Amino acid sequence: MIRTEQLTKKFGSFIAVDNLNLDIDSGEIYGFLGPNGAGKTTTIRMLIGLLKPTFGKVYICGYELEKNPITAKSLVGFIPDRPYIYEKLTAREFLNFVGGIYGMREKEVAERAPFLLEFFDLKGWENELVESFSHGMKQRLVFASALLHDPKVIIVDEPMVGMDPKGARLLKDSFKKLAHEQGKTIFMSTHTLEVAEEVCDRIGIINQGKLIAEGTMDELRKKAELEKGDLEDIFLKLTAGEEEKELIESLKK
Repeated sequence: MIRTEQLTKKFGSFIAVDNLNLDIDSGEIYGFLGPNGAGKTTTIRMLIGLLKPTFGKVYICGYELEKNPITAKSLVGFIPDRPYIYEKLTAREFLNFVGGIYGMREKEVAERAPFLLEFFDLKGWENELVESFSHGMKQRLVFASALLHDPKVIIVDEPMVGMDPKGARLLKDSFKKLAHEQGKTIFMSTHTLEVAEEVCDRIGIINQGKLIAEGTMDELRKKAELEKGDLEDIFLKLTAGEEEKELIESLKK
């Protein structure tokens, strides 16, 4: 559902993303991790068509993004880390607005919106102004809007930012339902390693623009030459962060 071939992005002499090859199936939750400046955001911008690659190709559900941009983008729902939302609209008005952007008829929005509002625990809030929503409720409304056109691929950048434990649990459960029950492909970039370890089927780790490791938790442990350990241990080992970990542990004493 998401495939890249030798995806590369240069800014002058700086290589932000270097020869990235991904192959992510339908029904899979794929975590995309890396230190700050590793190339995560640049990769996402190329996947959704906001940034043109210097070299390489992006395929969404078999459609090459550069050659079929409208078709490919119509199959994607994107949730940025800091979404903009019109707070003077009600939740229903906001969904109608987003539906119009996707070219949906009002009848289609009216049929799908109630299900999404209930799915994200916003039932009963559809006629309330968004400005009265908590941060977590706004986040969930953005998720609902991104799924309004029933995309096959969902790309999420830092989904748990500012979420309370209840909202975070709801989103994690929603990801699993969307992928494992509805067959949607979820590409999730996050710094929250516990979330990635709990939710993702496979994880890719990017560092200095290169994909340095990819696989299940067991495969990543093998790559990191660790018999046991959580994703934090694996991540720090593979990204040469062991010294930072030792410093943190020493400060706790």
